[in-house]
Amino acid sequence: MLSQTLLAASRSAKMRGMITGVPLTRRVVDRFVAGDNLDQASLIISDLVDQGLAVTVDRLGEDTQDAADAAATRDAYLEMLKRFADLGIAHRTEVSLKLSALGQKLPQDAEKIALENAIAIAEAARDAGTTMTLDMEDHTTVDATLGALRELRGEFPWVGVAIQAALFRTEGDVADLATAGSRVRLVKGAYMEPASVAHQEKHEVDKAYVRAMKTLMRSSAYPMIASHDQRMIDIAHALIAETGRAHDAQEFQMLHGIRTTEQHRLVDGGDTMRVYVPFGDDWYGYFMRRLAERPANVMFFLNSLVKR
Repeated sequence: MLSQTLLAASRSAKMRGMITGVPLTRRVVDRFVAGDNLDQASLIISDLVDQGLAVTVDRLGEDTQDAADAAATRDAYLEMLKRFADLGIAHRTEVSLKLSALGQKLPQDAEKIALENAIAIAEAARDAGTTMTLDMEDHTTVDATLGALRELRGEFPWVGVAIQAALFRTEGDVADLATAGSRVRLVKGAYMEPASVAHQEKHEVDKAYVRAMKTLMRSSAYPMIASHDQRMIDIAHALIAETGRAHDAQEFQMLHGIRTTEQHRLVDGGDTMRVYVPFGDDWYGYFMRRLAERPANVMFFLNSLVKR
């Protein structure tokens, strides 16, 4: 119930004003968000790479309604990729992007504009010597996102995509995506979805996640196991052992600021551990979804408001 309330709040303009208007909120936001701009984020990203971690970077923003804003997002990613190349960290630092930030929900020519912007970013990623992954948003965007993925993979076969285990359709989507070299980020899902399209109970989502993980691990795809759930991590390791996969045939992913000790433990064990690092001043929706994912995050937030 708390998670559903927080997910609903992530779409509420009224709640956005209330939360972002509290100065102390920033204390918590800084745990999850690597600054408001690229200069701030680059310092954190470089430090993570120095620690042996891989990184995927998200410039926060979604549901763009103006073509100029979508173009500005595209240009920000181009600048970001050039910066990472100049810093010599591009080989360990890819980018994650939401197609809705690139124009997927524009009133006219939405899919065309979003795809053109994504192609420009893919070209920049290739030139920088790295990759990119398409984030998945709510269930209404899945077909369009997978359609864009197919178009992109024609020229850039290394483009990854996030798939949400909570959706009923995901088993079929994962089976289709489980091909040689296919980079698939498997997440549980951080959007409030109706019972007609998604599992509602945690144990059902967990079972769906394991089924999808088995499909990916037993294929020639490149699974990206994005979870903070220790049980899912342990099952992933059991599947790696069962299938005889090499350490570099998959990777683990976690969010910036969450389970950092476990992130380093995975690196020390020889696994590739990629940290999802968001930055930007449009942090509200992302922040609320992080609170919804784990009750401990909510307590951290509330404690920060009373401690000075």
